[in-house]
Amino acid sequence: MIKVNILYPNGPQVVFDFDYYRNTHLPLVAELMGDALKDTQVDAGLDMGPQGEKAPYIAIGTLYFASVEVFQAAFGLHTEQLMADVPNFTNTTPVVQVNEQR
Repeated sequence: MIKVNILYPNGPQVVFDFDYYRNTHLPLVAELMGDALKDTQVDAGLDMGPQGEKAPYIAIGTLYFASVEVFQAAFGLHTEQLMADVPNFTNTTPVVQVNEQR
């Protein structure tokens, strides 16, 4: 099992619509990925620290797949469509990291 994290960097002017992400974007991801996608998760960064510093990431989306190959095959077909939806919920550029669970 692999975990694909989509990290959305935070910043002074960054906005993120969690309702759209949960209710529209993730269902689109699920529809396009089909059975290749095993599960999803979304986390909201908490602003903390002594001075109330912003979290480094405003949001982290997590997608679970059986393997890197399954992820690449499923995601590669729909990258353009999924990236075109990003401006509908945020003005930051996502960073993708693929992880192996150990």
